[in-house]
Amino acid sequence: MKDGFLSPKLNLSTLPTPLEELNNLGKSLGIELFLKRDDLTTPGGGGNKVRKLEFLFADAIRAGAKTVLTIGGVQSNHCRQTALLARKLNLEPYLVLMGNEPETFQGNLLLDQLAGAQIYFSGRGRKAGEELLGELFRELKEKGKEPYLIPYGGSNEIGVQGYISAWLELKEEAERMGKDFDYIVLAASSGGTMAGILIGQALTESKARCMGISVGPKKEELREEIVELFERTSKKLNIEKPLPEFFLFDEFVGPGYGVLDEKTVEAILTLSQREGILLDPVYTGKTFKGLLGLLERGEIGGRVLFWHTGGIPALFAYSEIFKTRFLDEKKGEK
Repeated sequence: MKDGFLSPKLNLSTLPTPLEELNNLGKSLGIELFLKRDDLTTPGGGGNKVRKLEFLFADAIRAGAKTVLTIGGVQSNHCRQTALLARKLNLEPYLVLMGNEPETFQGNLLLDQLAGAQIYFSGRGRKAGEELLGELFRELKEKGKEPYLIPYGGSNEIGVQGYISAWLELKEEAERMGKDFDYIVLAASSGGTMAGILIGQALTESKARCMGISVGPKKEELREEIVELFERTSKKLNIEKPLPEFFLFDEFVGPGYGVLDEKTVEAILTLSQREGILLDPVYTGKTFKGLLGLLERGEIGGRVLFWHTGGIPALFAYSEIFKTRFLDEKKGEK
């Protein structure tokens, strides 16, 4: 199945991304472990949001936008990719970051600054961020800036299509390799990536079980968002397919969104030191921690795909934590 039924999109990323087997780690874990490398899209360090933004920016240009604005965490991959792609398309980026302004700009936040994005800090909490985003949108509109609003995570019925297309891409790669998957494990936050994959699964009648690891929201809240996005996108595209069964887990969040814990550090080090693959502290590190936890509990097995949704620049904002970890290890060796 080709993706000609989807809305128009721009070509802003390096696709298809590789599908790789992780032999070293897979053998030691007793599974066949595969990685979908959406950390290798562009720009500025890759990540899954580019797939959504290809559709969203096409819609923005069609609408005659001069500026784009969006919202995310202080180390948001989505905001970083939005800002850089906006510059590529000669649009002015405005970002509302949910958190307090740090003393130093590192990781994704540094890249936002390098892109020349107009950055506003809303303090903690999504409600305050959404209110500021609405105020900023109205202000830009009054000034004739022709703003285009991209939602949190790029997750609406336009952005979700990026991961319908991604699923069809994966299916072609897997068929060439002669593989199918028992489980697909991925990060879940705004719900759009998972909703797109589920629509793709419904269209292709896939039997793989989709396992979403929440990096912040409670699973009940996340489930509502995914179901709504599935239904809205299906309606927009005239797709009449039932929602496949899927599973959500919120017990791997740790102390909170964007807060690094020891088991996430261990998960990041496991993949970097066994396979040379980098994960980030906010999304994929916690998701891989979740994969290992589900495997330990016997809830997954066989042939498992880990969908690497990117986020590597955020590692540099957590350098002191890793530095302390390695210093402590050296002290223990003495």
